[in-house]
Amino acid sequence: MLPLVIKNLLIINGLVFLAQVTLENIMRIDLTELFGLHYWGSELFRPHQFVTHLFMHGGFWHLFSNMFALWMFGSVLENNWGPKRFLIFYMVCGLGAALCHMGVITYDNMRFSTAVQDFNNNPTYAAFSNIVDKFGISGYRFSLGPQDFTMGGFREAWSVQPPESFDMVRQARVLLSYSVEIYKNTPTVGASGAVFGVLFAFGYLFPNSYLFILPIPFPIKAKYFVGGYILMELYLGFKNSAGDNVAHFAHLGGVLFAYILLKIWNKRNRRTFY
Repeated sequence: MLPLVIKNLLIINGLVFLAQVTLENIMRIDLTELFGLHYWGSELFRPHQFVTHLFMHGGFWHLFSNMFALWMFGSVLENNWGPKRFLIFYMVCGLGAALCHMGVITYDNMRFSTAVQDFNNNPTYAAFSNIVDKFGISGYRFSLGPQDFTMGGFREAWSVQPPESFDMVRQARVLLSYSVEIYKNTPTVGASGAVFGVLFAFGYLFPNSYLFILPIPFPIKAKYFVGGYILMELYLGFKNSAGDNVAHFAHLGGVLFAYILLKIWNKRNRRTFY
């Protein structure tokens, strides 16, 4: 019910989350700045973050959902493979997901910087509003002197001013410059990429196992559940809705590396792999 690696992963993730909450509330120390995965162009990026971000989470429900799925599907895999192979699989999926996510955020940061540069060359309210929506930065909060406001609040204030207002254009340029740095320094945390790899492996190896998933009122085969989940992640990743802070392509990266590793192992060890 609770094999060795799964048990230790649950304990480590739980203790790290407890440390996150305790240090943040008591000492105002944000561990995500040190151990969350940052964009390689950020001054906060460190190589060890490719590993450490796998043991951190953004909230209790983020932690609970990942650990529950890891226990539910990972226990079956570890009992079949043994602890060594399962740990290798888990870490490869997590690192693969991080590499894929790094590629995506590199692309996003380049697009954001280009959009801001275009705005600076041709500053209009429409261009500013499009950047805010496209990159989901309306919730960014700023304190300039006695003023404390969000990017969305500033956009509303500009909407009732002349679009070519010199003062509003000047402030918009300053806020977008700050936003580029915030965007670049936003960390990613969570074991979701590795867990998605585990989920895919379960569906790949036990495709006809029946799962009872709430709120679906009937049992569903693992291959349909996993396949549907992957398609949903693919859709949400390309949709890229404003305010969606889920790293969908990291999840898909975990699936990709899980598939590659499973194919390699199956090719080398056909008789005993399944």
